[in-house]
Amino acid sequence: MWEDVATAIAKKTQTSFVLHSESNIAGGCINEARRLESTTGEVYFAKANSAGFLRLFEAEAKALTEIASTRTVRVPDPVCHGISGDRSFLVMEFLETSRDGGSAQRKLGQDLARLHRMEQPHFGWKIDNAIGATNQPNPASDDWIEFYREHRLIHQFELAQKKGQFFQGIELLLERLPNFFSEYKPIPSLLHGDLWGGNFACDTEGQPYVFDPASYYGDREADIAFTYMFGGFSTEFYKGYEEIFPLDPGFEIRKNLYNLYHELNHYNLFGGEYARSAQSSINHLLAYSP
Repeated sequence: MWEDVATAIAKKTQTSFVLHSESNIAGGCINEARRLESTTGEVYFAKANSAGFLRLFEAEAKALTEIASTRTVRVPDPVCHGISGDRSFLVMEFLETSRDGGSAQRKLGQDLARLHRMEQPHFGWKIDNAIGATNQPNPASDDWIEFYREHRLIHQFELAQKKGQFFQGIELLLERLPNFFSEYKPIPSLLHGDLWGGNFACDTEGQPYVFDPASYYGDREADIAFTYMFGGFSTEFYKGYEEIFPLDPGFEIRKNLYNLYHELNHYNLFGGEYARSAQSSINHLLAYSP
């Protein structure tokens, strides 16, 4: 299929892109990833999945384009996407990576804060997309609590129930959601949506960039919360963010509320101990909320 992808690149860029080599890039668990190089040295990054995955690649390309348009956080430029046989693909700018020289994480925090400060017209997004391989509904809404209840938590709880997994305290937690926002009113911000350490890197000049977004308009705290779930972000990242857009004190408890969504999603994708982690978070949140 990579010859077909090369043809699509040539058509989109209006250049002669003749494929010289394609090599596997390790690291992802959802898509097949390749480094594509032409006979004249141009290099692109491409990933592929089943044909039905095309709509998700289209959504990812839209997210990358929208983030890039803010001139805040750097992302790879999307080039083209399409179908080859029974496979779909997405091609992007190839960015060589290097080690963080020490200042990149602080700059990433500052850039992300600038992205989040740009208020959007509503919660939700233009289209539905995916978090990993899980469908992520993004209908427009003016009510963040209702949006998060219906289209994040209940959505994931229902997927878990289809797998035979039930959690204690769900109804009570959903009922008490407004209690976590009694002194805090989120604004709609453009989120990366899947901001863990594996989706951040530095280029050869030490400049930070992010990739693999699951974007939508939501509470900025949801982005920051996920950076804590698997680690990978230094104190400089958080210092940089706070310099531009300080967090509300209530974030410390809402962090658990937002990461519950990801714990549920990881259970629905991978099973295992994530169910226990999700139940622990539910218990913690219920113990806090009056």
